Amino acid sequence: MGVHFSLRVCVPLLLAGNNLVFAATASDPLQETPATAFPYDIPHMQEEAVAAGIEHSYRGPWEYFVGGGVASFDCNADRMPDLFMAGGVEPAQFFVNESKKGGPLKFRKIELPGLSGRDKTRVLGAYPINFDNDAHTDLVVLRLGENLILKGEPDCSFSKANNELNFDGGIDWSTAFAATWEENSIFPTMAFGNYVDRTAPGSPWGTCAANILARPLNAEGSLPDYSEALNLEPAHCALSVLFTDWNKSGQPSLRVTNDRQYYRGGQEQLWRLEAGRPPRQFSSSQGWKPLRIWGMGIAEADLDQDGLPEYALSSMGDTMLQTLDPDADAERPTYRDAAYEKQMTAHRPYTGTDLKPSTGWHTQFADLNNDTHLDLFIAKGNVEAMPDFAAFDPDNLLMGDGQGKFVENGAKAGIALDTRGRGAAVVDLNADGMQDLVVVNREANASLFRNMGAQTEWGHRPMGNWLAIELRNGKTNVNAIGARISIKTGNVTQSRMVQIGGGHASGQLGFAHVGLGVAERATIRVQWPGGDWSHEYRVFANNFVQLTKGQPEALYWYPRER
Repeated sequence: MGVHFSLRVCVPLLLAGNNLVFAATASDPLQETPATAFPYDIPHMQEEAVAAGIEHSYRGPWEYFVGGGVASFDCNADRMPDLFMAGGVEPAQFFVNESKKGGPLKFRKIELPGLSGRDKTRVLGAYPINFDNDAHTDLVVLRLGENLILKGEPDCSFSKANNELNFDGGIDWSTAFAATWEENSIFPTMAFGNYVDRTAPGSPWGTCAANILARPLNAEGSLPDYSEALNLEPAHCALSVLFTDWNKSGQPSLRVTNDRQYYRGGQEQLWRLEAGRPPRQFSSSQGWKPLRIWGMGIAEADLDQDGLPEYALSSMGDTMLQTLDPDADAERPTYRDAAYEKQMTAHRPYTGTDLKPSTGWHTQFADLNNDTHLDLFIAKGNVEAMPDFAAFDPDNLLMGDGQGKFVENGAKAGIALDTRGRGAAVVDLNADGMQDLVVVNREANASLFRNMGAQTEWGHRPMGNWLAIELRNGKTNVNAIGARISIKTGNVTQSRMVQIGGGHASGQLGFAHVGLGVAERATIRVQWPGGDWSHEYRVFANNFVQLTKGQPEALYWYPRER
C-alpha cells in the first residue's frame, strides 16, 4: 500500500452499483424484511476475524460488564485503518491493517513498545486524537484506574505522556470520552465520563464518580497543560459523552448519556460550555426535559438536513431518537423522542424466540449500502446473565428506507450472531468504498465483518457510488474536529460531522464515508472549525479525496496494492 496524491483531473471512472435491487419490508418493523418492497441493497457482511488474524476478546468480572471498546485510526501513514482493542483483564491488543484494496481483510498483531504490562490491562476503551498537532495520531486509553494519554510516534509506536501533559489519569472507572477544540485554542478540551464510584460507602448504588473536563491551561508551546481539570457534578454514571453543536451556534455543548441503574434520580445531561467560564448544566427551566434511561451509547446525525442533529441513544429496552422539538429555540434544548415513528426502537431481538428486552451498547450511523440514506448499527448483548433481558440478542442493522424510516436487516446482512457485543466501529477496512464492521465481544472473539456488497445468484457486486473525505485544517486541530461536511449530488444534500466521542468506549479518526447512490460526481463544501465555509469542491465519485483549508483543489488518494 502506497500513499500518494494527485490533483483533480477529468478522467472517466468506472461506476459501481448503479443498478439498485429490490429488498423488503414487513408489517412488524422488528422482523426481517420479506423479498420485495424497498429499492435498496442489503450488504452481505462476511465474518473474517480469525482468517484475518484477529483473535481477541474482552474479559473480566462485573467491573468489565461495561466497556470493551475499539479505536480505529491510521498509525503508520498508509491511510488504512488500524485497530486498538480493549481487553479488560486481558491485555489490550493492537492490530496493523495489511489488507489489500478490495481483498480479504488481513491484520498483523504488534506489541506496544513503551507501555508496561500494567498499562495494557484493565483497559475499557480507546479514542484516537491528535492532541499535539503533529504528524502522528495519539490515543486516549480509558481504564479501570489510571487513564492514559499515549503520544503517537513513528511506525505505530506510542509513549505514555501523562507526566509531560501534567495529566492526572485518576483512579476512576472511566467509560466515556470526547474532545473538541474550543474557540482560539490550539489544544483540545477533553471530557472523561466516569461510571460507579467504587470507593464510596454503599457502592454501587447511588455512587457515581464525577465526570472530568480537562481544558488546556496554555495557549502556547508544543504540548498542552492539563494540570487543572474540573469535576462535572452532579454525575449520574456516564457511559457515553459527545461534544455537539445542538443549536448551530458554533459553540459545542457536552451531551452525557447516563445509566439510571445506579443513580435513581439521575437523567441524561447537556452542559453549556463557554470560553473562560465553568460549564453549566441545562436545567428544566431552560427547556431541558428530564430523560431517564439505561443510557449506553450516543450517535449523532442530521437525518433531515435541517442543520440540527438528531441523537440515537442506546439503552436496555427502547433505543431513543432525540430530535429538537419544533417549538424549541436556539436557547432552549427541548427534545422529543422520534424512535417509534422512525421504526428504530430496536426494543427486542428481531430474530429467534427470545422476546425479552434488548440491551444496546455501541451506536453508530453509517451508510453501509451507499444509497445516500444513513443506516444505524447497534451492538447488542446481555450485560452478563440478566434474566429480565434477552440472552440471544444479535446486533442491529437498521437500514434507512429512503422514506424517513428504518428497517431491520441484521439477519439478512449476516451479523445476527450469538455474541455479546460492546464497542464497535463501522469503517472501510480494505479501501473498496464499502464500509466493514468490527465488534468487540464480551467473553468471545471479536467479530470482523467484511462488506462483500450485494449478494446475487452470480456472486457479489458493489452497491452504489461513494466518496471518502479527509480534512486537513492546518497547524492547529489538524483533523478539523468540529467541522461539518456538506455533500451535494443533484437535489440530494448530505452532511457529516467530524467528531471525537460518542459510541460506547470506541472512537474513530480517518476518512468520512458518504454514499452517493447513482451519482457520478459530487459537490463538497466544508464549514471549518471556527465557522468559515470553504468554496465548492467538485469531485468524481468512487474516490478518496483530501481537502485542505485554504487550498483551491481537492487531492485524490489512490490506494495501491501491497
